[in-house]
Amino acid sequence: MGKYIWKRIFFSILSLLVVVWAVMLLVYSLTDRSVIFQTDDVWNKRSNNDRVLYEYTQYQRYGYLEFVNFGTFSKAKWVEKYGDNFDTADEYLDDKNVIQQVGDAYLQNQTVQEFIQYYSGKGYSIVRLDPIRYSTGAKQLKPGGTGYLLAVKEKLIILRLLDYVKGFFSIETKNDVKDPELTDRYIRFEKDPYSKLFAIVGSGTTHKYLLYFDSKFPFIHQNWIHMNLGVSYTRYRGQEISSVITDSQGDLKATRQQFPAQIGTDIWVETAADFHTLTYNTGDLTDTEKQQFPDKYTNATYRRDGLSMIGTSFVIGVIATFFQYLFGLPLGILMARKKDTIIDKMGMWYIIFFMSVPSLAYIFIFAAIGTSLFGLPYKFANAQVKILAFILPTISLSIPAIGGLMKWMRRYMIDQMNSDYVKFARAEGLSEREIYSTHISKNAMIPIVHGIPGNILGCLVGAIITESVYSVPGVGGLLTKAIAGHDNGVIVACTVFYTTLSLVSLILGDVLMAKFDPRISFDTKGGR
Repeated sequence: MGKYIWKRIFFSILSLLVVVWAVMLLVYSLTDRSVIFQTDDVWNKRSNNDRVLYEYTQYQRYGYLEFVNFGTFSKAKWVEKYGDNFDTADEYLDDKNVIQQVGDAYLQNQTVQEFIQYYSGKGYSIVRLDPIRYSTGAKQLKPGGTGYLLAVKEKLIILRLLDYVKGFFSIETKNDVKDPELTDRYIRFEKDPYSKLFAIVGSGTTHKYLLYFDSKFPFIHQNWIHMNLGVSYTRYRGQEISSVITDSQGDLKATRQQFPAQIGTDIWVETAADFHTLTYNTGDLTDTEKQQFPDKYTNATYRRDGLSMIGTSFVIGVIATFFQYLFGLPLGILMARKKDTIIDKMGMWYIIFFMSVPSLAYIFIFAAIGTSLFGLPYKFANAQVKILAFILPTISLSIPAIGGLMKWMRRYMIDQMNSDYVKFARAEGLSEREIYSTHISKNAMIPIVHGIPGNILGCLVGAIITESVYSVPGVGGLLTKAIAGHDNGVIVACTVFYTTLSLVSLILGDVLMAKFDPRISFDTKGGR
C-alpha cells in the first residue's frame, strides 16, 4: 500500500499546485485589478498622483507587482553617507526637488541615473508621474499632484506561486527578532510556571513559548511551526487568514492570573491575556511593563469564550454527519428489505421531497417550525443559551443528508440482493437475517465507506446557505464573501484549504475501502 499512497500523495500535491496556479491566474491576471478599490475609502479620498501612488502600494501588497519609489532609493543613499541628518544635505534636497521639475531635467540628476540604471538592469520598468500644477508654468501643485519616479515590475504568476509555496510553512528560529540589544538567544526546555510542566521556550524567536501544555483541548500547543495561508487585505484588513479562521470569536474570558515577573508574589490580576502567546516587543517598554515582564516578550493575545469560525462549522457539520449515518443507513437497509411496501414508499416520498425542494426552502421551513413551536433561536447571535443556536443549523443539514444516504443505501442493497451469491446462500439454507447482516449489508456498505472521510473533512468547509440563513459565524461564507469583496488572499487560501481537504478525503477513502473490502489490494499486481 505504501507505494500506492506515495504515488497518490505526489499526484495530489501536483494537482493542488495546478489548481492554485489556475486560481491565481484568474484573480490576478484575468480579473481587472482595479476592482480592489471599489470599497476602499482611502482610495476615494486621494486624487491625481497620490492616488496612483496609493494604487501601486496596494497592488504590491496584494501581490500584483513590485515597485520602488525613487524617494526611498535617494533616502537610503544619503542616510548611508550622512546618517540621521540626511534630510538637511544639499544632495538629498536636490534629489527631492528635481523630481518636481517640468520636463526631462530630472534625467540629468546623478542619483536618478543610478536609480534608472540599477532597476532597469533588474527588469523593472521606469514610470514617471509628472507633477500636476494648476496651469502651465505655475509653481503651486494641485492637491495630490506631487511628482514621483517609480521602478515597477509585474509579478509573474509562476513566481507568485513559487513564493506562496516557499512561504507556506515557516519555522521560528532564535534569529527571528531583529534587535541588536537582544544578545541572549536560545531555544531550550524550561519549567512552565503556568502549567507546572515543561515547555520549549525561546529567546530571539517571535514567540516566547514554542511548545507548551495547558488545560484547553488538545492540551498540547505550539507556536513553533506556522502554516501561512496568506493575508486578507479587504475584509479582515491585514490579518493572517489562518488566524481569522482559528481564533476564538466570543467575549473576552478574564481569569485570575499573575504576570510573568510577578509569579511567586501576592500580586494577582483579572486578565484575559494568554501568556503562552507572548511575542517580542521591539519598542521601548513602559514602567508598568518592566514591572510585569522579565524581558521584552510583552505582547499577548486574549482568551475568548466562543469557538473559532472553523470550530463552529465543524461542530455543526460533525453532529449533522453523525445523525446522517445513524438514521440514514438503517432506514436505507429497511427500505431495501421492505421493497415495494408502504415503508419503502414512505421512504421514497421523503427522499423525493428533499431532492425536489430547493435547499433554501426547506431551511426556512425548519426555521419557521423550530422558532414558532419550540422557541429555538433563529439567528445565532440572538441565542441566550448558546447550545440552542446549534440545533436548527444541525437539523437543516442532517435531515436532507439522511434522505440522500437512504437513497444510496437502498440502491446498493437492492443491487446486492439480486446477486448470484445471495441465491447460493439461500440454497445453502442461510436465514434471511444472516444473509442481510453478514453478506448484503456489508457489501452494500463498500461504496458508502469511501465517502465517510470526505463527509467528515467536509465539515471543516462549512455550509454556505445554512450558515447564511442562521447567521452562523462559521467558514461557510468565507469564500463567497472574499469573491464579492475581491479579497485575493482569502480566495487563494480557501482554494488551498478546500482542495487539500478534497484530496486528503479521496486518499483516506481509498485506504478505508482497502481495509473494509478484502477484494481490494494496493500491494499485489492484480489488486485494484
